[in-house]
Amino acid sequence: MAYDLKLASRLRVLLAGRKGLTEKEMFGGLAFLRDGKMFVGIVKDELMARVGKDAHAGWVRKKGARTMDFTGRPMFGYLCVKPEGFASKPQLASWVEACWTHVDTVKKIPRSRKRTPRS
Repeated sequence: MAYDLKLASRLRVLLAGRKGLTEKEMFGGLAFLRDGKMFVGIVKDELMARVGKDAHAGWVRKKGARTMDFTGRPMFGYLCVKPEGFASKPQLASWVEACWTHVDTVKKIPRSRKRTPRS
């Protein structure tokens, strides 16, 4: 598997019973979405965390955290966290709660419809 199955299980336990929660395989890993918006995910053995631009500076100083740079460019508001940053249940829970709360404030961007050429 391309992502840590034990971490996925830990996240499922923390998120059990929440309304609007879905999972989707993406980025070569697993993403957890609230009402269709990604808030945490797993790539290999790292946690992806969507904390928001305003909270980024505080969270990036946490143990094991760094700015996400999937595309080679920093993505402020998103972090990758090494396993030592979420080793305990309280550590993981703090990441999950921060991201769950943040993503509720994010407006979902509607997908644009593809136009069909006129004949």
